[in-house]
Amino acid sequence: MTDTKVEKIQKTEEEWKAQLTPEQYYVTRQKGTEPAFSGALYRNHADGIYRCVACNAELFTSDTKFESGSGWPSFYQPVSASAVDEHEDSSYGMRRVEVTCARCGAHLGHVFPDGPKPTGERFCINSAALNFEKSNS
Repeated sequence: MTDTKVEKIQKTEEEWKAQLTPEQYYVTRQKGTEPAFSGALYRNHADGIYRCVACNAELFTSDTKFESGSGWPSFYQPVSASAVDEHEDSSYGMRRVEVTCARCGAHLGHVFPDGPKPTGERFCINSAALNFEKSNS
């Protein structure tokens, strides 16, 4: 995993609303969650890169995706340590760690300490927060 400096992107709420679908806006800008097992990328098994739907930053690769049974796309690590930011989230009476895009601040999902080796982490990410770019190979 490489670490690079991330150039931040900022837009007004009106600009985000014009760019994103209502579901994408709800998830990424209002910290929403799509229903379990409903996301377009949940069962995606193609090789490629998962990018932020809001700013196109590279976030995860298919090599780190795994079947967690949670109902959301799950990854054991981001493409780099600087790709995502983590924040404590105590909403809904739970203690969780929120994951956001380091570039634009889009809410992606949460990370849990119950993933597979080598990291032991499970990045549980909303499909609505991601675009998938299939590999050409």
